[in-house]
Amino acid sequence: MNLILLGAPGAGKGTQAEAIAEALTIPQISTGNMLREAVKNGTEYGLKAKAVMEAGGLVSDDIVIGILKDRIAQDDAKNGFILDGFPRTVPQAEALDKMGVQIDKVVEIFVPDETIKTRVSGRRVCEGCGASYHVQYKPSKVEGICDKCGGKTVVRKDDQPETVISRLKTYHEQTEPIKEYYQKQGKLETVIGQEEVEETKKLTLKAVGAEME
Repeated sequence: MNLILLGAPGAGKGTQAEAIAEALTIPQISTGNMLREAVKNGTEYGLKAKAVMEAGGLVSDDIVIGILKDRIAQDDAKNGFILDGFPRTVPQAEALDKMGVQIDKVVEIFVPDETIKTRVSGRRVCEGCGASYHVQYKPSKVEGICDKCGGKTVVRKDDQPETVISRLKTYHEQTEPIKEYYQKQGKLETVIGQEEVEETKKLTLKAVGAEME
């Protein structure tokens, strides 16, 4: 099954992508990782991307989709894949269709903005080892100190309130219109994010036809 995962920053897409990847034994393909891999391997599209990035430009959609087509031709993606972070705009979704990348289902993890702001503002990351915590859902034993290495836990720049508001605004303006695009194709499934991660996981797996045991 070829899937796209949608959701605002902080909606918990990454966690759900991991659950689907494990349940369906298909790879989770993140655009950033895919680009880095292609550049490192010196593929045709990887070299094109490298030239653009070194010139300080934005990698065009056709290069990204070219890299994506190379990636999904690999053995681990023969039963399907999960796209996480692409497409981000309707033109990218249209380009994906034009270049013949078949998408079976688009799963949106919906969490209200206010809930996301609360969730994200409570995130803490260890400066030393990178372990992650949450002041409400997963606090460290001693506030401000990492359980694993004793390092200092801090708020990442991405999790600062003004950054979160800005990222949500970008998502609503640029990425949300994709929902309507795929809804018209009859491919959109919306999963309402629950308070408990396990509950959201159950609903997400049900949406892709992989029930939890």
